[in-house]
Amino acid sequence: MDITHSPVSLPTFLKLAAHEIRWHLLSVLAYSDYRVQELVQMIGQPPNLVSYHLRQLRDQHVVTERRSTADERAIYYSLDLETVSTLYQAAGEALHPALRLFPDGLSLPDVSSLASRQRVLFLCTENSARSQMAEALLRHLSRGGLEVFSAGSAPTRVHPFALQVLEASGIDTTGLHAKHFDTFADQPFDRVITVCDRVRETCPTFPSDPERIHWSFADPAQDAGSVEHQYRAFEQTSLQLTTRLRFLMIHLEREMSTNRMHE
Repeated sequence: MDITHSPVSLPTFLKLAAHEIRWHLLSVLAYSDYRVQELVQMIGQPPNLVSYHLRQLRDQHVVTERRSTADERAIYYSLDLETVSTLYQAAGEALHPALRLFPDGLSLPDVSSLASRQRVLFLCTENSARSQMAEALLRHLSRGGLEVFSAGSAPTRVHPFALQVLEASGIDTTGLHAKHFDTFADQPFDRVITVCDRVRETCPTFPSDPERIHWSFADPAQDAGSVEHQYRAFEQTSLQLTTRLRFLMIHLEREMSTNRMHE
């Protein structure tokens, strides 16, 4: 006896991503946040067309937007990696249950055994919260497989809430201290990641011309609520950074493994 199946309707996410311009936008935003003017230049399409497709992606919560702290007239667009991952998995599962790629969640690659240890530098203005948390989190997640540093354009001190949130998650904060990015002026890096809109505008050049990535994060220390509310802002920043770092690690591991195969 033949088994018949009802046709599966095409998931909204696949229809959304199948458009060439939207797919190009998703590909560009997968690694870094950009302003609309930059996206127009990168994909070579008129501003009104880029804005239209960004709105389509935003309406489906695939892309988020945040006003720049460096220039309030500018908007940074970010890809919501967790949402995309969930929708992508759901699309595969709709076709066949076996196509759900990550049934147990997103697993971290082991980069500790790779011969080539990449150097990553996080930058923000005061080097007090976002960049410090990113440094400690990536060092922890990579289990020492990456060389990770942070600095700022106008360093002050590490915010107590940044330390408390990290320590509450079992992250080692030993040695964290605020530093000026001039400290690393002559050092080569593989990637420089700015986590502050203002420092992106003043980011210096580094030897070996490292890849530059921007993640547009609000400064949790600027939260105007109660002490408890501000602490939650630091917790939220830590969670958002962790999500970005987990996806970054998978990208780095595959890149380094590919490079090793061709050596």
